[in-house]
Amino acid sequence: MVHFRQLDNGIRLIVKQMTGLQSVTMGILVGTGASAETEEQDGISHFIEHMMFKGTKKRTAFDISDAMDAIGAQVNAFTGKDMTCYYAKSTSNHAAEAFEILSDLFLNSTFPEEEMVKEKGVIVEEISMNEDTPDDLCLDLLSRAFFGEQNYGRNILGSKENVRGFTGADVKKYMRDRYTTDNIVISMAGNITVGLAEKLATEYFGGLPASSKKQVDLTVRLQSRHLFRKKDIEQIHIGIAYPSMKRYERLSDATSIMNTLFGGSMSSRLFKTVREQMGLAYTVYSYMSMFEQSGSLVIYAGVNADDYERSVDAIYGCIRDIKRKTISEEEFMRGKEQLLSSNVFAQESTSSQMLLYGKELIYTGRIYDFEKRIQDITAVTLNDVYEAIEYNFDEKYKATAVVGNLDKPIA
Repeated sequence: MVHFRQLDNGIRLIVKQMTGLQSVTMGILVGTGASAETEEQDGISHFIEHMMFKGTKKRTAFDISDAMDAIGAQVNAFTGKDMTCYYAKSTSNHAAEAFEILSDLFLNSTFPEEEMVKEKGVIVEEISMNEDTPDDLCLDLLSRAFFGEQNYGRNILGSKENVRGFTGADVKKYMRDRYTTDNIVISMAGNITVGLAEKLATEYFGGLPASSKKQVDLTVRLQSRHLFRKKDIEQIHIGIAYPSMKRYERLSDATSIMNTLFGGSMSSRLFKTVREQMGLAYTVYSYMSMFEQSGSLVIYAGVNADDYERSVDAIYGCIRDIKRKTISEEEFMRGKEQLLSSNVFAQESTSSQMLLYGKELIYTGRIYDFEKRIQDITAVTLNDVYEAIEYNFDEKYKATAVVGNLDKPIA
């Protein structure tokens, strides 16, 4: 059963009851992330996410983790391009205690100056780690090459200079603008009663004054650049991006099926050709990123420097191959079944369901409908996939990024 309620202040509550389980995942989702930041704010969404765990009016950072451990619960958070999520997972009998702790860190964090100084150092090291992780660096560089320096092109971590310069006033202003009641969804999934879920949401969030988020410009201006970063490492890391579907666009499911066939599975053309047949890469894949205003189809491979040009040629060969529209009915059905099964599997995870129902409300204002989702995927035809292929490989807006011991971008 799915239950929805909007509190008087605009905060939305969604509850997916999964009565056969003994646990529950509870999330507080905010419709903001790297894409909502200005140049001066670059990295602040992620910084705030870290700082939320560093002490409240009644708990120290250690007290937060200790209180969760005492009831066997888990607490964590993540920042994305357009959403930040704080969540806790507990056994059903400790749901009230876990949500109280989660609410405390979300609502009552004090951002102590000494903790801000320490956490800046932690995040600077995280940025350094990202710089030393060439596949992550390549995909971040590719986002910049594709979207430019604004909104979806931003690195979630931000720059070291920005992070070092954030102040308590910066944090509070950003939260006033974006952590507003109309931009918050509380999502719970698992073995929890509607009555308890409503009681907890109302008790801790019902008293917040109504507020509206500051609108940001998410206009996408594709850059179609070709960037490289020289690093003295063994492999060459290749990233290629093409324009793709926006979130919930008509051909988004067809594009997802196409991506599965192209490079999103171990039976895909990209994997079989570049890895299995030619032995050029250990890691090679493609994936979709679908946002409100735009989307991208991304291809990644990490290859030996000596095989760099052959690998690029092989990837482009796979693109040419799928553009010939030679997909068999069997191959098409295999891709469709993988998309269907991934949605079914998600129904069995409280964490997946919490996020799924929460994101649907954040992004669309609608309640996720599993039956309709399955119907929509089932209705996709092979001709829809062919139409998606036509849309997804537009060379005019292609962007590339490469990281490794080389002196020029991908030709």
